[in-house]
Amino acid sequence: MRSGLYATLLRHELSARNRVYARGRQHVESYGGDPVIVYEPELCDEGERHGNFFDPAYAAILARPEWTKRFNKVHAQGRAIPKSSIDPARKWRELDSSMSSDALLMNVFCTPGVAESAAVRGMLGVDDGEVPVFGWKAKVPLKSGLFDRTEVDMRWGGLLVEAKLTEADFQTRSAKIVEAYRDFDAVFDRELLPRVQIALTRTRAAVEFPEEFSQEWEDTGAMPVAEACAIAMDFQTGIVARAEKAAPKDPGYAGYQLIRNVLAAYATSASFCVLHDERRPDLREALFAVMAAVRSAEMRTRLKVLTWQELAGVLPEGLQDFLELKHGIFVSGRVPDVEGSAHVI
Repeated sequence: MRSGLYATLLRHELSARNRVYARGRQHVESYGGDPVIVYEPELCDEGERHGNFFDPAYAAILARPEWTKRFNKVHAQGRAIPKSSIDPARKWRELDSSMSSDALLMNVFCTPGVAESAAVRGMLGVDDGEVPVFGWKAKVPLKSGLFDRTEVDMRWGGLLVEAKLTEADFQTRSAKIVEAYRDFDAVFDRELLPRVQIALTRTRAAVEFPEEFSQEWEDTGAMPVAEACAIAMDFQTGIVARAEKAAPKDPGYAGYQLIRNVLAAYATSASFCVLHDERRPDLREALFAVMAAVRSAEMRTRLKVLTWQELAGVLPEGLQDFLELKHGIFVSGRVPDVEGSAHVI
C-alpha cells in the first residue's frame, strides 16, 4: 500500500509539471480520471523535436539507428490515448509518455557529453570508450538449458541498469518461474527472499456475487442516505475481501525484476545498478530486501543503487534545467565526489 501511495503521488506531480511543460509542444492527454501527458515528434524552426526529450538527446537518438529503434515499442495503453492531430495513423509509443522511465534514461545517457563524462563514469563504475546500449537482451540461463531473453533497460560496458520512475514495484512472479533459473540457488538464499501469494483468479467486484450482494438491500428506514450508502459500501468491500481470501493462490516472489537482473549480472560477470527517484524510497527498500538474500559478498559488491537526483549533480547544466522543469529532479545538495557517489551495497 505504501509503495502504491509513493507511486501515485509522483504520478500526480509529474502530470502537473508536464501540463505546464507541454504548452507550445505537440501533445495530448490520455483519457480517464488521472490523465497522462503524451508527446509526439514535430517539426520546428530548429528541425525535428519531441516534447518528451531534451533536444540534444533527441538529435543524438535520431543519429543512431540502434537508439532510434527503441521507438518501435508501441504504448501498451494506446487505446486510452486520443489520436494524434498531426498523424492520426501513428501509433503511440512507450517513449512518448511523460511517465516513461526508459525515456528519462535515454534523455540522460543520450545527451552528448554524458557518456564521455569522467564524473558520470566514475559514479557508475564504467570504463572509458563504452557506448550505452538500450533494451539489451540478456541471455539468462535456465535449468532446462534454454535462455530467458531478459530485456535490460541499459547495458553500459560491464554495467546493467534498471531504470524506475512511477512504476508501482519490481513485479511478482510465481515460484516455479523464478526457481527455474539455473543459478537461482547459487546466487540467492531462497529463504531470505521476499515471498508473496499470487492469486490465480482475477479480482471480482461485489456485484459478481449475487447471492451475497442482494442481501444488503434491506429496509434502511429513516436512516440518512449517506449513512446507508456507507454501510452498503462496507458490505460490498467485505464481499470482495472474503472472496480474495478464499481464492486459490500460487506461492511466488516479490522483486522479480531485481532477481532476474541480478542473475543476468551474475551470468555475464557484470555489475547491476538500480536508478530510481529519491521520491520513491519504497523502491530502495524493495531492492535492499532482495540484496539481503544474495549469498556471495563479492556479488553484493557488484550491486549498486543511485537516485536520479544524485546523478543530476554531475550532468550538463542544460540537462539539469530540463530535468528540474519536466520531472522535478533537483540536484541533491552539492556535486558529489566521483568515487563512492553511488551507494554500493
